[in-house]
This record gives sequence, C-alpha cells and structure tokens, in this order.
Amino acid sequence: MQLDLNLLSALDALLEEGSVTAAADRMHVTAPAMSRSLGRIRRTTGDQILVRTGRTMTPTPYAIAVREQVHELVQQVQGVLAPSRDLDLTTLDRTFTLRWHDSLVAVAGPALLAAVREQAPGVRLRFIAESSIDTPELRRGEVDLEANASPAGAADVRAEKVAETRHVIVVRRGHPLARRKTVTAEQYAATDQITVSRRGNLANPLDDALAKLGLTRRVVAAAATEAAAFAFVRRTDLLVTVPEITARSAAEDLVLLPLPLELPPAAVYLSWHQRYDTDRAHLWLRDLARTALSNPT
Repeated sequence: MQLDLNLLSALDALLEEGSVTAAADRMHVTAPAMSRSLGRIRRTTGDQILVRTGRTMTPTPYAIAVREQVHELVQQVQGVLAPSRDLDLTTLDRTFTLRWHDSLVAVAGPALLAAVREQAPGVRLRFIAESSIDTPELRRGEVDLEANASPAGAADVRAEKVAETRHVIVVRRGHPLARRKTVTAEQYAATDQITVSRRGNLANPLDDALAKLGLTRRVVAAAATEAAAFAFVRRTDLLVTVPEITARSAAEDLVLLPLPLELPPAAVYLSWHQRYDTDRAHLWLRDLARTALSNPT
C-alpha cells in the first residue's frame, strides 16, 4: 500500500485542532478538502479518528493513543526535508501556545508580543491558563512553552531558569502595616492573609519559615491567581506574599513591604519539550521569552 505523507500532516492538524474547519485553516486548504482527507485517513486506519458529539468533534481512543506519535513524526519529516532552511521571520506563519503563570503573562506578555509582532508579524501567540492539576500538554506538543515557578520533572522536558526574585508583602494603601518602616515576623504572622495557589492550597513554605521562629499565621483564603488575590487585598486588611517580579508591575496601586523571613528566592523557569530543541522558530521564540521574563518592564 502506498502511503501519502500529506495525510500524516492532515491527521496531525485534525488531532491538534479537533475540528475539520480549524485544521483546514491551519493547513491552508478548504474545509471540503480537509473533509476528504479525513475520509481517506479513516479508510487507511480503519478508525473514525474524530466523531461528532453535539456541536464538537471528539477524538476516538485510537486517535488519542497516536496523537503524540503522529505529531513527532510530522516534526521529524519537516526536519528531514528542510534541515538547513534559514528562518525567514518576515514570512513565518505559525501559532505558538504558551502556558504561563498568570502574573508572568501580565508582566512579560506585552513585551514578548510586541517583540514578536515587530520581527514576525505573521506569528500568533495563544496564552492559556494553568490547570489546577498537572497535565501532559507540553509533552504532547499541545503547549509550546511554559513559564512558571518550577521546572517540569519529565526527562524529555527541558527547563531553564531565566530569572529569580525575592518575595515581598503586598497590602492596600492605608493598611496598618503600610504605615510602618519595617514589619517584624510577629506582626506579619498576626495579620490575616490570603495565599495564591492554583490548587487551592492554604499552606506553603512560608509556614515552615514561620514555624522555625515558633510562629503561625492565619490564612483565611486561597486565590487561584495573583490578580484575584490583589483584588481581595485592595478591599480588605488582608496581606498576600508574592514574588517581587510580579508584584511591582501588577500591583502599582498597592504597597510593597520587605518580607521579614528567610525564604529562598522565587525562580522563573521556561520549559519546553525536547522535540523543539533545534526548531529554529522555537529557538527564536525562546530567546524573546527569555529576554522578556528576565527584564520585565
């Protein structure tokens, strides 16, 4: 049986987009042409690949099982067919999916997008929210680049520390602590607090640092994002402790105070799957992201 490699690219687009129309747009073909490709793929594999569920298309168990393998094969074929092709940013037409911590999007996202638009106007960035659980999209190729406080643990995922910063206390203007030149550990522990945790955790390493001093704090709430935590802080006498790199840009109307505890600096990591190690466009994007995150405005 003679195989058509174009079907492999079409299958990759269909599995990533989950839609005939979206896959057609990505491949720059008409929807009927992509529909015909899906029909040929179904006949070749003996599987439906995508089945309609209401108004959406759902991948079959077989499609889910081969999705990562198909994507890797397409990347390998592209590398073989164009190993030495120079990257032309002026004609680059590509969409990158970035899963960044919300505060990092706020402080570095605009600078990254501005640099991308200036150098490669045909490139689009999709910033998506972090999940409350660990998910495998980075390894499956559904996410191109992550930026958060911890490196991925998988052996096939690269991680690079691009910045680190101290933690600070954030309170509203007029807060009792804001009138003090310094805040003691006792005063810090005695003030009701809100934490930032996408998993909803109320405890974190701050509690261990306080315990070493024989102190405990009262955490009354956990917010999934720093933006949400700042909203609580603006309207109450709660305090929140966050990395300074995000607090300075995202909380300009709030007061930042030194943290009276010995705490390791907060790190910022860029993570990507090893399949993109030599991808020229990905290398270019990583370089821009590194600059934006290490020098936030």
